[in-house]
Parts: sequence; structure tokens; C-alpha cells
Amino acid sequence: MKLDSQKLLASLSKEELTAMVLDFAKRWVAHDGLWFQAIEEKYGLAEAVTLDAVAWGKFAAVEARRIMDLHGISPGGGLAALKKALALRQYSFLTEQEIVDEAPDRFTFRMNTCRVQMTRKRKGLPDFPCKPVGIAEFTSFAQAVDPRITVRCLACPPDGHPEDYFCAWEFRL
Repeated sequence: MKLDSQKLLASLSKEELTAMVLDFAKRWVAHDGLWFQAIEEKYGLAEAVTLDAVAWGKFAAVEARRIMDLHGISPGGGLAALKKALALRQYSFLTEQEIVDEAPDRFTFRMNTCRVQMTRKRKGLPDFPCKPVGIAEFTSFAQAVDPRITVRCLACPPDGHPEDYFCAWEFRL
């Protein structure tokens, strides 16, 4: 029997498609976590974080370009384009995030809930030290949208952070 996934996709209702997008995002995060754990088990936490940063740096640029292509976001579109692209990332469907406009040339992006950190918190574990990964990821993503954008980490584990968010990033044009 030949599987026709495209035909099946076209037959789904809006509710089924929405559920599928959320499920795909959850599966993707699960795979990322399992990949990380396998690398950590073999090479240790420090090397796993280093390799994760490399992978995320590459993936984030691919994700940004695909989002831009699919949603008609023009390259070099500045902070408005970045805000739209950030809202369309896979991870954005699984977390609470906010953008705080600071000035016309910059904004702060906050990850209020984080699936990884919330899971660790629930298990009584310390925050995952994701700062190097976040630097690679957000810089690569932002510069794929517009190379003029710079990124500065305001808070991210292992550094301390307030209770109302796990990490915060300043994007500046």
C-alpha cells in the first residue's frame, strides 16, 4: 500500500492541523533532548553543551530561512521581521515568550517558560546551563533574518534570572 501523506494532510481539519503542529513541535523537542542526553552520557556535560551550541547555531539559521521563505518575510527586514520570525519558531508553540520594546532600534525577548527548564525544575534539578547554546542559537537566527542585528544575553542559566523568566536577550539593529 502506498502512503499518501500529502493527501492525508490536505484532508485534515484546522483543529487537527493545529494539534499536529503542536505534536510535531513536542516530538522535535523530545528528539533534541534525547540527542543531547546521548552526547552527554558519552562525552560529559561540558562537551555536550559545546556540541549543542554548534548544532543549534547551524539549525537556527536553517529554521530562520525556512520561516522567512514560507511566510514571505524579506531578508534584511530589521527588527519587525525578526519579531515575526521568532513567533513562528517551532519552540514558540511550546513556551510562553514575550517581547518588550525598548526603543526603535532594540527590543528584549524573554523566555518566560522553557520546556527544558520547567522539566528540570519539576524533577528538582538545577537549571540547565544553556547560555552558550542560546548565544549561538539566537545570534545565528537573528543574523539569518538580518545580518545587521546584534544579540546580547541579558540573563540565561547558568547565570541567575528572575522568577518570571528563564532567559532574556536584547536584539539591536
